[in-house]
Amino acid sequence: MSSRIWSIDLEKADELFNALAAGQRLYLPIEQAGQVQFKEYDPADSKQKVRLDALNTVRSAKDLFFPQSENMAAFKREGKKIEIIDNRERVSPFAIFGVRACDARSFEILDRVFLSEPVDVSYADRRENGTVITLACNEPEETCFCEAFGIDAAEPGGDISAWIADGKIWWQPITARGEALTEALADVLTNAEPDDEKLVMQKKQIREIIAQLPLHELSLESFQPERLKEIFDSPKWQELSEACIGCGTCTFVCPTCQCYDIRDYDTGNGVQRYRCWDSCMYSDFVMMAHGNPRTSQVERFRQRFMHKLVYYPANNEGVYSCVGCGRCLAKCPSSMNIVKVAKAIGGEANV
Repeated sequence: MSSRIWSIDLEKADELFNALAAGQRLYLPIEQAGQVQFKEYDPADSKQKVRLDALNTVRSAKDLFFPQSENMAAFKREGKKIEIIDNRERVSPFAIFGVRACDARSFEILDRVFLSEPVDVSYADRRENGTVITLACNEPEETCFCEAFGIDAAEPGGDISAWIADGKIWWQPITARGEALTEALADVLTNAEPDDEKLVMQKKQIREIIAQLPLHELSLESFQPERLKEIFDSPKWQELSEACIGCGTCTFVCPTCQCYDIRDYDTGNGVQRYRCWDSCMYSDFVMMAHGNPRTSQVERFRQRFMHKLVYYPANNEGVYSCVGCGRCLAKCPSSMNIVKVAKAIGGEANV
């Protein structure tokens, strides 16, 4: 991490955004119809409502690297001749500003899946072209529990870390990519001191808020690979799953879920092959010729949380497939979420 710090007055944020958008596409947390999502910034659109104060976008920044749906190829047939058309999106450089520490950590989890051999070329292309500018969480919410996964909301990471304090946006490049982008913004950023009292106090206040949140002491110590069968066989799964309606909302707002399906669609003028998100909570998930290996809701419910808390860390040096963003806590229509599972299943080991 670079020790150099820059800043710009918050009231001049538009100057920063315009400079960023001049060199590549820029995505910001923008409010539309009462919801905040990462949308492409248009300097000419004065009606765009940028919401740097919104803690979490409805869906995560994952969408920019692993979109909900994307073309893979198209096919046209004339007689016995089949033409394969590469109509995948051509990715150009882009930056995404306002990514929170939890979402920034989610990219590391997705990298382990999509950048392992065989590499997912579409994901790799987006990661290569995307610059992640994070933003520290000034006011973490009661649904946040990122600390349980070793995430520091006051040091959000990414290619560049940013903070809002004392009426300024503070800016610190972390990676070589972040350094290069910062150099290109020399005309709008001003040199600052890394130990400036206002910035130091802002980080301290963030950590103090985190320490007072209801889920501050959430423990995941019980979820160890050696307890896999014990956790799998727990009778608590039946009771917990009864509240789940299998809607898949938790998987679609989750920044680390990576399940997808590949489908072919007859356009009337050929066949379009595309990839789209899928959910392990659905009854037809991984449907095969002989049927579905998980035929009951309790089995599908258990699969989701076993993957997050046991299977994934067992195969990834103890890294959990959850970042504590709290979206599933806020969005589940039946108030069933990973925290309740962790407390119920993990608590059995402490009895």
